[in-house]
Order: sequence, then structure tokens, then C-alpha cells
Amino acid sequence: MMAAAAFSAVILPFLFLVILRMPAKKGMTYSAGIFFVLAFTVWNMELDVLAASAAEGFHQALTILFILLGAIVLLNVLKLTGAVTRINQGFRSISTDMRVQVVIVAFLFGSLIEGAAGFGTPAAVTGPLMVALGFTPLAAASLALIADSTAVSFGAVGTPVIIGLSGVEGSGPEMFQQVAVEITRMDLMAGTFIPAILVLILTLFFKNKGSSGGFLPMLPWALMTGIAYTGSAFVYAVLFGPEFVAILASLTALAVSTLTAKYNILLPKETWREAVDEEAAEVEESSDMSLLAAWSPYVIVVALLLLTRMVEPVQQAAQTLIDWSWNDIFGIEGISSDWEVLYSPGAVLLGAALLTLLIQRKPFKLAGTALKQSQSTVVGAALALFPTLALVNAFINSGMNAADMLSMPDYIAVLLSAGLGDTWNLAAPFLGLLGSFITGSAMVSGLTFSSIQVGVAQDVGLQTNQVLAQQVAGSAAGNMICVHNVVAAAAVVGLVGREGDIIRKTVGPALVYAALIGIAGFLL
Repeated sequence: MMAAAAFSAVILPFLFLVILRMPAKKGMTYSAGIFFVLAFTVWNMELDVLAASAAEGFHQALTILFILLGAIVLLNVLKLTGAVTRINQGFRSISTDMRVQVVIVAFLFGSLIEGAAGFGTPAAVTGPLMVALGFTPLAAASLALIADSTAVSFGAVGTPVIIGLSGVEGSGPEMFQQVAVEITRMDLMAGTFIPAILVLILTLFFKNKGSSGGFLPMLPWALMTGIAYTGSAFVYAVLFGPEFVAILASLTALAVSTLTAKYNILLPKETWREAVDEEAAEVEESSDMSLLAAWSPYVIVVALLLLTRMVEPVQQAAQTLIDWSWNDIFGIEGISSDWEVLYSPGAVLLGAALLTLLIQRKPFKLAGTALKQSQSTVVGAALALFPTLALVNAFINSGMNAADMLSMPDYIAVLLSAGLGDTWNLAAPFLGLLGSFITGSAMVSGLTFSSIQVGVAQDVGLQTNQVLAQQVAGSAAGNMICVHNVVAAAAVVGLVGREGDIIRKTVGPALVYAALIGIAGFLL
């Protein structure tokens, strides 16, 4: 019964969202309700702890909704100013091939946003851009989530490594760099294939009826782009450590992919647009706005994110001026939720939207229009996020119980390690995946499971840094399927209620990527 209660945090969302295909607002409400009953009756969690966990989840949901609001408002501002039209002109001038576009927009541009912001921001930004390029909403959301994977290991300026592994004995800059190098070594054998997987999923599941495949002709270019990213990531990890790997590697690979696509190097002669949304009229609009002005909002976003995270006085101001954190909720020590408003990517995205109107010389009343257009989407996402994060926090806080039982995460980890210790290199990424699927964060997955990963590695004689690297990379795979990321990605492309359909498309690539990390760790 204990195992059933602990694993219910995984089984219930999968049952209601993926198998029964319920909307997340309904499926996650059922999941949270059943889980809370099991936590009370089986895990002996007291009512005040469960209530505080639910309140913590509601508060965290507000922080995610703030990011989602910022992403949608910025997108709507860009639509109103005509910048989206100009951005799409720019992409089409590089290539009109949808296979190229998904790699450049979802994988490389998304990785740049991930390296600077993290916290589910990339899919919320790249998904709508792909819809504007002609992708169906389901394709845009699914591919944006799959693409936001390899870079997650180093998201938000290295947070999954630097913060996620901070609780491990001996943690520090030297260990963080060694782990970063191990992650990038494995990604040479795993992350290199993400662009190819994106093209495969696009051409296999999203092509129109009667359309040709289009995967094999793109394989050389996709692999070259993957190697440009993972090869440069390895170099940057060796030189600089974890903070700038995703940012610098994505910029390097963007330069390579854009140049090769522009001059048709390694690309097939035929342009493939067999996945275009047939329900949306494809209009080749033009804009006289400069490409620099059109892209300036995203330049501002990256610059502000780096400024608030790398310049200490600015970072301190952003973290302290408006602090809506909720500490020791209902008087229970250790149950807290942070919300440093100006430090949030949501504030950066909203700030960029306002600066966009100034740079592009548009009336500020457009900001009000964009805000009104965004409200319904955010409300729809809220109904799914509240129960999701209530469940997540009750799961994490389950160590606070009246029977001195292990927390559910620790119980799961001990159970898995006891049965799989001899082959732990193959299994370690899946524990990281499980952590980020449930908690929605590669960083929290690391904080939850890294100490257990070290204990298992020491027990069976494996290199601890390599196992920790597999924990981080595995949690990046889980980012493709974690429920609150899926809810956010669905909301920004207008698919609230179809979260289960998205997970059905992303679960395969998530498991494949985790398996490749496992094999790479085993071979290394």
C-alpha cells in the first residue's frame, strides 16, 4: 500500500490525462483529491501539513501564471505592432522548410531562452512563434516541449547544477564544473539527436494526410546542428563551468544552422511544408519594420535576464524590492514559497513588452489591449495549475508525517535503488526524469534526489559525479512531460484542455532521451 501511495503521484496524472484524456483542470483535480486522501490515510500526513502544502502549491501557481501572463502579453504586443509578421519574414528568408524552422526556433532559440530564464519559459515563447509560422497548435506545443530538453541541464544560468546539487556533500565550483563536463560528454551521445528527434516527430505525427515523410533527407543537417550544439557545449563546460553552457552553445549552433540553412548546405533540395495548419489560412504577410526592431523584445528579454542574474547589485535589487514570498506557511517551518517579483521572468517579459512599444514607437494603449487578450488564457491555465502544484508540494513535504516515515520521494528512490543497484547507470536518469515529471523542475528534482543518487553510487562503486550528471540530464528529459510545463505550453497556443494529447506526443522522446543518457553513462 505504501508503494501504491508513493507512486500515485505519477500514476494518477498519467491515468487521467493520458489514458482517459481528461483536461488537466479536471484530471489534476481528481489526482490531487485522491493523492491527498492517500497521504492522510497511508502516509499519516497531518491535516495542517496538507493544508500548508496546498497553500504552497497555490502560491507557486501564481508565480508560474505570472510568467505565463508575461509571455502571452509580450506575444500579443508583438502581434499588434506587426513584429511577429516581420520575425516570420526573417525566418522564411532563412528557410521556408518547416523541418529547418522547428530546429532553429524550438530547439536553438528555445535553448537560448532556457539558458537565460528556465522555469518553463522557452515553450511559452517558442510555441506561439511556431503557430505564427504555420504549425498546428498541437505540433507547436509538443515540439516546443521536446526541444526544451538538452538545455534544461544548464537552465537559468546553471541553476539545476549549482542549486540542484548544492545539498550534496563536497558540492562547490570544482564539483559543479566536473558534473557539467560529464553532462556534456553524455550529451555528445544523447543530446546530439534531439534535432533529429524533432524532425522525426514533426514528419511522422504532424504531416497532413497523404503527405510524404521527409525525415531521412534532413538527417545530415539535423545531426550537424545537434553536434554544433553538444560539441560546443562540451567546450564551454570545460572552459567556464555550468553557468553559460546553454547560452553560448545555442548561440554557436544558431550561427552554424542559420548559415548552413541560408546556403542550403546539407539540406535537401525540396522544401517541406507538409505539416502546415490546414485550418489556418497561410498568408505571406509583409512588414516594413526592421528585423532588428522586430527582434528587439527578445534581445531585451535575454539582456534583462542576464543582467538580473549576473550583475550582483541589480540581482540584489530585483530579489528584494518587491518580495511576495510566503515563508513558514500556516506556521509550519520548512513549507515556504518564494516569489521575488522583479526577479521573475514574468516581470522581465512584461517589462520587455512595454519597452517594445517605446522602441517600435507604438501607443502604450496597446499594452492594455494585449493584457485583455491574455486574461482568459491565464485563467484557464490557473484551473489546472492549482491542483497540480498542490499535489506536487504534498508529495515533496510527505516526510512531515506523524509516523516518522520516509518522504515519498525518498521511499521511491530507496525502492528503485534496491532493485536496480547493479545497473544504476542505466536507471539513474529515470529517477531524475521522475523527479522533474512530478515536481516540474530540474532543480527541485536535483534537490530531492541527488543525495540518494550519491548514496547508491557509493554503494555499488560508481563515479558519483557521473551519476549526478545523469540525475541532472534525466531531469531535463522529464521537463518534456511535467504537467505544469504542459499546461503552460497548451495555454499559449490555445489548447487548454488538451494537455493529455500533448503528453502522448512528448512521453516517447522523453523516455528515449533518458535511455540515451543511461546508455551513455553506462558506456563512459
